[in-house]
Amino acid sequence: MMPKTFVPAILAALLSIVAAPVPAQTDLKSQVHEYELQNGLKVLVKSDRRAPVVVVQVWYRVGSADEHSGITGISHVLEHMMFKGTERYPAGQFSRIIAEIGGQENAFTSRDYTAYFELLEKSRLEIALELEADRMRNLTLPKDEFLKEIEVVKEERRLRTEDDPQSLTYEQLNATAFNHSPYHHPIIGWMSDLESLTIGDVRRWYELWYAPNNATLVVVGDVEPDAVYKLAKKYFGGFEPKALPERQPRPEAPQRGERRAVVKAPAELPYLMLAYKAPSLYLSKREWEPYALTVLSGVLDAGRSSRLSERLVREQEVAASAGAGYDMYTRYDGLFLLDGTPATGRTVAEVEQALYEQIDELRNNLVSPAELERIKTQVVASEVYARDSVMTQAMRLGALETVGLGWETAQEYVERIKAVTAEQVREVARKYLVEEHKTVALLEPIAIATIAGGEPRGSPPQAPGPQTPGDMR
Repeated sequence: MMPKTFVPAILAALLSIVAAPVPAQTDLKSQVHEYELQNGLKVLVKSDRRAPVVVVQVWYRVGSADEHSGITGISHVLEHMMFKGTERYPAGQFSRIIAEIGGQENAFTSRDYTAYFELLEKSRLEIALELEADRMRNLTLPKDEFLKEIEVVKEERRLRTEDDPQSLTYEQLNATAFNHSPYHHPIIGWMSDLESLTIGDVRRWYELWYAPNNATLVVVGDVEPDAVYKLAKKYFGGFEPKALPERQPRPEAPQRGERRAVVKAPAELPYLMLAYKAPSLYLSKREWEPYALTVLSGVLDAGRSSRLSERLVREQEVAASAGAGYDMYTRYDGLFLLDGTPATGRTVAEVEQALYEQIDELRNNLVSPAELERIKTQVVASEVYARDSVMTQAMRLGALETVGLGWETAQEYVERIKAVTAEQVREVARKYLVEEHKTVALLEPIAIATIAGGEPRGSPPQAPGPQTPGDMR
């Protein structure tokens, strides 16, 4: 099983949301209504009338990938400060109002975006839009609240990264694999940067990026699209657009050999991660490759019948757990990841060798038609089931739109996966799972010391980021 940082943080918000299953919705383009206000705010609305609920999300096109050394973690800190009040709704009022009307709210920061969401009974939609619009431009950002919240973030980093050996290993893996790419630094930031951040830094970040022309409003649920558009114009339409900073290309320099990182930390078991440079769908020169990599990931790790679970865990008994993952929905190129924990009496070196054997088999032999069909069916089924949740539907629309792919990309996913061939799976394995593009991170356990502490206020249940996908307040 991958470390919790290997799971997109947005999924943490989805674990507690259950919706009744429905047949797959195949014609997404006819169901999503797209609008744009004169100030540049994009509005996406999708009606789903299975239950009298609505999800409201505001996505800002700014995340840790826009940061630089010295201010890493600032996007996540600002996410926390977005709950610290405006003149109209002082600190604590936003969450109190949503709770009083029976809603749920939270936010998350990713490498590529920061997003805020509410899940409400449908008649409360206007309240959420008014509150989100107010804090888009009217944060007061009091220094005393910042001084308290930065300590919360620092404690969050201690508990979720520094005191979590697998998360710490994942952090070091990225820092080793990426030199120039902004995915080098963690979403939550380096501790030294958190210690030096000021309220002035946060104010400048807010003024720089939080504008209607850098945001997308997504509403999914029991709503009338045109009515949502009118409310969006009412509450967001009066804001002026901003001149946004120009994002310079920041491609990763070619890797010319294996890289290794060793992490020594208190832990019960050793742990291994392998990372291979892999393209994102946004930047890929051949659009089919990311879909083939997704199927390749499924061949290795898509349930108990997949190769890593069946062969390494049950047949060879070399690993207590083993997994693989890949996320194609990112702004910059990313990583194809594998990991493993040795079984009792086995070594991490044996796990590493066993993983290489599985990679070599994929590079040298075609996946059988029966296995390929089974894996594609599982991958497609996961996508179809995801559409049963109004929250997941909104997340997919917002994420695709914000990374630059466009929400319409979701419509293509199932057919693109079905079109992947065994030859394409072998080709991407040969092209990307190669020695010169590989980074290895190894956790070497040291004696575990008793550490006192507690979960920081407001911390959600943790669930991957193949993107890491992020940190929630």
